Amino acid sequence: MQPKQLIVLLLIVLLGFSVRVINLQSTPPSLNWDEVSHGWNAYSILKTGQDEWGKTFPISNFRAYGDYPLPLNLYLTIPSIQLFGLSEFSLRFPHVLLGVGTIISTFFLVQGLRFGPVVSLLSALFVAIDPWTLFPSRAVFQSNLSIFFITAGFAFFFNREKHKVLLPISFFLLGLSVYSYHNSRIFMPLFLAIIFFIWKKEMLALWIGEKKILVGSLIILLTFFIPLVAIFSSPDARARSRWVFLIDDGAINKIIEQRQLSQFSPPVTKLIYNKYTYFASEFSKNYVGYISARFLFFEGGTQYQFSVPGKGLLYPINVFFFYAGIFLVILGAFRRKKEHLTIFAWALIGLIPASITTGDNHVIRSTTVLPLPQIFTALGAFVVWNWLKDRLRLFHKSLLPIFKLSYFVILALMVISYLSLYFGEYREKYSWSWQYGYKEAIDYAKSHYGEYNQIIVTKKYGEPHEFFLFYWPWDTIKYQRDPNLLRFYQSGWYWVDRFDKFYFVNDWEVPKNSNEKWKMERGGEFEIRGNALLITSPENYPGEWNLMETINFLDGKPAFSILERNVGNYP
Repeated sequence: MQPKQLIVLLLIVLLGFSVRVINLQSTPPSLNWDEVSHGWNAYSILKTGQDEWGKTFPISNFRAYGDYPLPLNLYLTIPSIQLFGLSEFSLRFPHVLLGVGTIISTFFLVQGLRFGPVVSLLSALFVAIDPWTLFPSRAVFQSNLSIFFITAGFAFFFNREKHKVLLPISFFLLGLSVYSYHNSRIFMPLFLAIIFFIWKKEMLALWIGEKKILVGSLIILLTFFIPLVAIFSSPDARARSRWVFLIDDGAINKIIEQRQLSQFSPPVTKLIYNKYTYFASEFSKNYVGYISARFLFFEGGTQYQFSVPGKGLLYPINVFFFYAGIFLVILGAFRRKKEHLTIFAWALIGLIPASITTGDNHVIRSTTVLPLPQIFTALGAFVVWNWLKDRLRLFHKSLLPIFKLSYFVILALMVISYLSLYFGEYREKYSWSWQYGYKEAIDYAKSHYGEYNQIIVTKKYGEPHEFFLFYWPWDTIKYQRDPNLLRFYQSGWYWVDRFDKFYFVNDWEVPKNSNEKWKMERGGEFEIRGNALLITSPENYPGEWNLMETINFLDGKPAFSILERNVGNYP
């Protein structure tokens, strides 16, 4: 690498780090329930070697709430918690580093693909600033691990000729990816099979010339992949698919409804409306949606925790370059250029895991294709600029530099506009989607803990017990051995109704007058004994309780009402 290229890369990395780490603890505005679950379970493993369910060093997955996320992020988070303590920053900072690692890995991946230094630097720049890669790397998403391990793994693979040790490192990283995110377990075996097919001559040459390196690399790969057979057969691994797979109970109901409304004969109706036709239709619609300009450049996803609503995942100024890059890669693939064939196959297969799940254009599930959109865009820009170079010189030699300068000025303005929206309006307007207010409510409960016999908390905003465990933070052994701990399994989810003096109740179970009884979903009825604190949704409380404090979302709308019933000295 030439010194100028190294300086530019370092500047890009610095930019990428800066936009990821600034105000990390407060933007996004709060930790959501997945983040606190990962955080407290990592904290529990650090302290006791067990997660909150008492499982020692989980490997294939951990239970969490019953959605069984993969465990690698827990272990990645432990050093940060040890270093910085249990906090928003300690949970999110490893993902900042993963985002920066992906920037660097993208540069070397494109170098290995032999697309040249300009395309490599442009690709790294787009990874540093694009919303699709920037937004997730400021929060705890398992996909961040997957993106990094896959990108770094293939960066080593395509640079393997530089040193023989790079191939086993590549397979080690790719093996880690299947323990980082569920979608990688679908994508990686398929793509590796294609990799070995495309590069079979090179693999055969290794078998002849560097047999030990190839065998060692394959052993590393198999060490990660063979256990997947047993993992896939376990109910825990299949639990996630029950929540997200296209053919779920809702799909079955739609098929039944379509059959009932059909005007065709019963045999024709069954031929038209069945699981297979429904799957094919929904899969195709999802797949096309993921490559549409509407999703990528203009509207983005509909899940408020995964992207800024109404904003694309890539900057609109790059829309032509992106599709030009795809065209160039397809053209190269038809000409049997192996590098082009490889990333074209990556793009095709990478969208399969997201397309077989429910939900419109899910931003995080489609990250299996990253950083290909940035590479396509950079390749398209480079080729278009070169094409314009000779043509613009016919008019004036300064036109191309003016064109490039105008492009980067507009791109910078788009980046500034996005960051301003992200750190400003998005943070305030959508704080509710990040379950904002729990920390403030728990701070109040903690500071007044000794004054009350009971602390009753609404379940309206989801899994309050986990927020109490994290923000307190609660002693892990004390929690696991708590005689008052009451949790149960229902509707494919694990719920907690009680621990210590905390009672967790549904909003509709909060009495509106003193004659009604208090009850938990599974814990049954309970009486208010002595002084009690109630943390509930706004205006949802008995009239005789005293309002102590109101906690608002960042847009000023009320999130929690905190009340007490005081009958005298405690205890």
